[in-house]
Amino acid sequence: MEKQPLPADNEMTGAAASEVNIYAEEQSQEASPEPAARAGWNSKMEYFLAQVGFSVGLGNVWRFPYLCHQNGGGAFLLLYVLLMLIVGIPLFFLELAAGQAIRQGSIGVWKYISPKLAGIGYSSCVVCFFVALYYNVILAWSIFYLGNSFQFPLPWQDCPEQGNVTVQECKKSSATSYFWYRKALDITDSIDEMGSFNIYIVCCLLVAWTVVCLGMFKGIKTSVKVMYFSSIFPYVVLFCFLIRGLLLDGASEGITFMFYPRLEIWGDIQVWRQAATQVFFALGLGFGSIIAYSSYNPKNNNCHRDAFTVSFINFLTSVLATLVVFAVLGFRAKKNVTDCIESNLKLLLEQFYSGNVDENLMPNFNHSNPSSMSVKDYRAWFQLHGNSTPAYLTDCDLEKEMQKGVEGTGLAFIAFTEAMTHLPGSPFWSALFFLMLLNLGLSTMFGTMEGILAPLTDRFKTLANNKTKFTIFSCIVGFVIGLLFTQRCGNYFVSMFDDYSATLPLIIVVVFETFSVSWLYGADRFLDDIEGMLGWRPSVVYKYLWKYICLLAMLGLLGATTIRMFIKRPTYMAWNQERASEETLDYPGWALAVLALLIIFAMLPVPLALIHAVLQGRTTQTSRELETVHYSVVNTDDKCETPMSDMSDLNHGNGSPAPLL
Repeated sequence: MEKQPLPADNEMTGAAASEVNIYAEEQSQEASPEPAARAGWNSKMEYFLAQVGFSVGLGNVWRFPYLCHQNGGGAFLLLYVLLMLIVGIPLFFLELAAGQAIRQGSIGVWKYISPKLAGIGYSSCVVCFFVALYYNVILAWSIFYLGNSFQFPLPWQDCPEQGNVTVQECKKSSATSYFWYRKALDITDSIDEMGSFNIYIVCCLLVAWTVVCLGMFKGIKTSVKVMYFSSIFPYVVLFCFLIRGLLLDGASEGITFMFYPRLEIWGDIQVWRQAATQVFFALGLGFGSIIAYSSYNPKNNNCHRDAFTVSFINFLTSVLATLVVFAVLGFRAKKNVTDCIESNLKLLLEQFYSGNVDENLMPNFNHSNPSSMSVKDYRAWFQLHGNSTPAYLTDCDLEKEMQKGVEGTGLAFIAFTEAMTHLPGSPFWSALFFLMLLNLGLSTMFGTMEGILAPLTDRFKTLANNKTKFTIFSCIVGFVIGLLFTQRCGNYFVSMFDDYSATLPLIIVVVFETFSVSWLYGADRFLDDIEGMLGWRPSVVYKYLWKYICLLAMLGLLGATTIRMFIKRPTYMAWNQERASEETLDYPGWALAVLALLIIFAMLPVPLALIHAVLQGRTTQTSRELETVHYSVVNTDDKCETPMSDMSDLNHGNGSPAPLL
């Protein structure tokens, strides 16, 4: 049956326009129609906070600075902005416009465009569920560290002692590494060693899921109240850290090292892949959350402006976080280098007083205060005489110390925590930092859960009528399955899910989204529909970006990611307790099977929905043919029009989808 156009705004009044059921005719043919009413945002500010809160997450703080640091500093920023403009923002605009026009979650949007594409929405829901499982574990870790921040000194400031002897694992690594791997995670040496459940993390995970459930159980009406705090508070903290960080010794060196452009990296294909992937995940494309949030908007909302505003706020947040991270890490590097110089000079003095070092080889510094020698003076002396002394001295290179880039949990729970132990009032800054991480994660979790709940409640009436129960049930299931990540080997499973459960499926989802809108539905028709919504027509540039640039870019990213997975055996970082250091290990065979199943399970709805739609279409066609034969027998002589030969059937024969407006 031909889908009917969406009602125009002038065909109804105020609230009725925002509550319209665009699926009235199509869903009347199915067992699970959409509920008659649909919630909406109370204000544009609520919607804006929700979209910004979802797109700005933990990756902006601990992933973007690392990529920028490793891939050319300022040159990477330019590459990121370029890809955001020609790929990220057009696809973000596409999802915003589709959700706002059709006023459904991801399942309903793609099913409306073509029933054969309904699987795209279901795949988005599966990926959102995978992400929610491990993302909330990260929130549990943040809660654990937040709870341990209210004591002085901080528990990760010094190595513990057993019988007046420093614990060897801590002595060989550092106090922060020891606390993270042994106290917080109590981690095993590999993913093959499961270990028992970590009761502290289990309790923190329960708290995390409880907070998410309380924020979601009444839908956007409750979650947006939390977002007024969770979306704004991280910016307050980032600015506080920026001001404090810029006052630290070594901050300028850290920021200079960060933004020094190295343009030669533009010739490296892997840098392009990493930049495109970061744009893709930073904006939250493919999750269905963007579509879900925009579906609660009025039809005339300027989603084009929203796409640019949210994208650039996301980018500026990443830059702000990068400034904060490298100001603090610059301070940490300067402190470590200063300690290195002081240690070397004390060793040199011992050799000098023993008569093993010639006075002419000694650097010029205050012997009673070795820390008074500057890094620049020490490096200059070391280049000339460092290798001529019998003492084993190290270079103490600030640049090499800064090159020890860390990302993800290593940045948040090891490097940054170490830097904060050197700050006056360290418990205050620690509590502030982990409260910020908790709020960043909560805003993203609300969006991720909305990407699951909204499409399913739109699609199934039973779930819509019991949305509160469904929300609570989803959180309980998430907590129970999430216990997998609270085992001693849980961190390895978090890495597995983070690296492989979402990346490939989401790229495939966005490829299907882009192809279905720009080619199956038609980019020109989609622009016509947007013109009907906004009252003005977006530039024709979007047509070519969607049809060619974005689609080819996503296919290239898909190909590069797939090839990399097959060429390079998947690995993970493990903690070796005996050596007290990280090591790279290959995933065992059973773990590779789990990886494959995660990817297959996430993408399985796409072919299943296609097969279901084809079979259903054939069944419907056969039924119509039988009815046609029946009417032919009754009207053997008359050629009068029958009820089955109206214009909607004739229109249906051309197989083209209805306009969205």
